[in-house]
Amino acid sequence: MVDLTYWQQRIEEAWLTRPVVWLRGVRRVGKTVLARSLPDTVYFDCDLPDHRLEMVDTARFLDGVRGRRVVLDEVHRLANPSELLKNAADHYPDVRVLATGSSTLQASAKFRDTLAGRKWEVWLVPLISPDLRDFGNPDLSHRVLAGGMPEAFLGAEVDGRLAGEWLDAFWARDVLELFRVGQKWGFTRLCELLMADSGGVFEATRYTAACELSRQTIVNHLWLLEATSVVHVVKPFSTRRAAEIVRAPKVYWFDSGFVRFARGWSRPAEVEMGALWEHVVLNEIVGRIPYVKVNYWRTKNGSEVGFVLARPNAAPLAIECRWRWAGARDAPGLTAFRRVYPGGRNLVVTSHTSRDYSQRRGDLLLEMVGLDGLIGIVDEYLRGWLT
Repeated sequence: MVDLTYWQQRIEEAWLTRPVVWLRGVRRVGKTVLARSLPDTVYFDCDLPDHRLEMVDTARFLDGVRGRRVVLDEVHRLANPSELLKNAADHYPDVRVLATGSSTLQASAKFRDTLAGRKWEVWLVPLISPDLRDFGNPDLSHRVLAGGMPEAFLGAEVDGRLAGEWLDAFWARDVLELFRVGQKWGFTRLCELLMADSGGVFEATRYTAACELSRQTIVNHLWLLEATSVVHVVKPFSTRRAAEIVRAPKVYWFDSGFVRFARGWSRPAEVEMGALWEHVVLNEIVGRIPYVKVNYWRTKNGSEVGFVLARPNAAPLAIECRWRWAGARDAPGLTAFRRVYPGGRNLVVTSHTSRDYSQRRGDLLLEMVGLDGLIGIVDEYLRGWLT
């Protein structure tokens, strides 16, 4: 078992500010292993009937764990999980609770109370760069190709068996239990298509015939997939200028290893590695910067910037992802973007930048950064605004 020290620290810091920490993430991403690795905790597996029985009398259960740090794994299996968490937060100030689940707390009908002001949410994403160091394998090529699910990263390649098992478990344990979606075939078919189309612009009507679902059902399923962290929905950045895409989002599957499998890329070429690298960069941003809002920019004539971050009273931060950097001419989207939105920083995130540096193309200053350099700049840009 590998200790994920970055995430352990995130949970410890969250407990300093809130009595309840909600640890979410997709199935098999490592929530249970992380929860069990925390020192001085009492662990309860809510999948087990005898553990659930201990919590039927909420007050008696909480009296028994006074002064302790408690892990409630798969807490949605309880009949009324929000009652237990709310009582712990309101009446047991010496108890700290880590509750795990797949979806955002607000999305599940199991939770009648969203615990506003009582909880802190930690989103465990597939392996990020601090995790690679903990695993003793910082090779970004391996991370891109294998993906960031611990099982796959350690050698169980994402193939038809693993992807099928994951989809079956996701359907049975998350979709049916939490959301009660009735038609498995159409839902799983949509998942397969979104995996293969990952990183593309989403239009619901493209999937209606293939999935035999209505447009509204497709939209509803997309919301469910976003709530369970299975997809990242990246909306366009725009001030509603006539030349810009203003509505259609991009949809990214949660893991590059699954995308590689879905596209049949056994030995990806340079452009294909770039597409997978974009998934890793997005994963790094949302994993290490809580509550960040990531957008993309595209014009109707095809100019595009991979990711854009914005905050009030500041020029937007523009981010391009390049597996290998071909030189300053490899930035036409950034050049077009800065004609419209001048003044901000332009980052090019590459896999091989060991030391950050700058490069100028005319009036455009490009900052070449690795993953850690990217996160440092994003954190500085958003610090004091996001909470």
